[in-house]
Amino acid sequence: MNEKKICNILSLMYKKNPKPTVGLLFNSDFELLISLILSPRSTDISVNKITKKIFDIARTPYKIYSIGINNLKTYIKTIGLYNKKSSNIIQTCKIIIEKYNGKIPNNRKDLENLPGVGRKISNIFLNVLHNLPLIAVDTHVLRVSNRLGLTNSTNTKIVESKLTDIIPLRYKMNLHNLFVSFGKKICYSRKPKCKICFLYVMCEYKNKNY
Repeated sequence: MNEKKICNILSLMYKKNPKPTVGLLFNSDFELLISLILSPRSTDISVNKITKKIFDIARTPYKIYSIGINNLKTYIKTIGLYNKKSSNIIQTCKIIIEKYNGKIPNNRKDLENLPGVGRKISNIFLNVLHNLPLIAVDTHVLRVSNRLGLTNSTNTKIVESKLTDIIPLRYKMNLHNLFVSFGKKICYSRKPKCKICFLYVMCEYKNKNY
């Protein structure tokens, strides 16, 4: 796909959604990090309900660590993988306190060394809070980019690398949020709303839902 078509697609997407934002509610870098650790296999709505309760009583790594893993589990037991997520959060808080003086790292290497924080989460964190032109790839980004013809792979690392190469710098901020929103509202995994999609003509998806 040539650069002109890529820019036309992204220009239309940003025109329809000028300020795409992450669906998680947070008031600090630490709150975003905790929300992201809780997010795998969970909806933003369910995570926001949980973090509202947690952050009402504990908004720092020190306070969450002091709660302890068993008490933390009682707050997050309604979402998937809560045992592992509880462990990851407590361990992450411990590392942040002991290694980083309570401050959240602002680089990929240190972030990805925190339990529960992988490449996708570090990319989102650094893109949203530090304005780095990094592209996080999840199921929505994978689906949307492949259907549009921007990429042609089911491997998240390959898709991230391809998007990083072909997406102009001016479109990289919040690209993940843009694609996630589009995937949730129009480009469903099953029965996408192709009939009302403003990208219908440019989309290269072969199995359009007529």
